[in-house]
Amino acid sequence: MQYEVKSPILGFDQISTVKITPIDELFLTLIGGEDSNISFTLVDPYKLREYSFDVPASMRILLDINEKSNVLVYNVVIIQNPLDESCVNFLAPLIFNQDNATMAQVILDAKDHPEYALAEPIKNFK
Repeated sequence: MQYEVKSPILGFDQISTVKITPIDELFLTLIGGEDSNISFTLVDPYKLREYSFDVPASMRILLDINEKSNVLVYNVVIIQNPLDESCVNFLAPLIFNQDNATMAQVILDAKDHPEYALAEPIKNFK
């Protein structure tokens, strides 16, 4: 499915649309709509650990999210070899509103979420 980027992905301000495709039940690929050479591996954080945060009101307005919205949350994975050494960024989740095909990245404050880090090894969650 293709999504309109409503708030830039950090470091990739030029991307205005993205497409996500599943790899398996845990991982997905995000590809830049304007540049298919830009891609990220994403992971479903809820299949790895307890994960919760409040979506800021400004982001809920921007993505038109309400209590009935079909929302997906994914985190960026930095792939390493071996795969167990790959790291997940739990402090900058990507929020996808399935209902209107929009997405944005939320930046969580590490002080408010000391249980999450920018680069947590995936092997910690096996």
